[in-house]
Amino acid sequence: MAQHCHFCDKTSYTGVTRKLLRGHYNPTGLKRKYPNLQWFSITKNERVMACTKCIRTRQKTKATPNK
Repeated sequence: MAQHCHFCDKTSYTGVTRKLLRGHYNPTGLKRKYPNLQWFSITKNERVMACTKCIRTRQKTKATPNK
């Protein structure tokens, strides 16, 4: 199972690092970067993996009263 955010479907991506070496950039290859996924309880019996950005957003919307 690929790890992804339950709410926004954020997954890993590859990024290129470049080192400046004597005035020229040296591409040092690809590196995989992963999102910060945490377990989050939607209901009492249901837990999902969600990124921290979505967790913070959900907690803000829950805390504000609906007008």
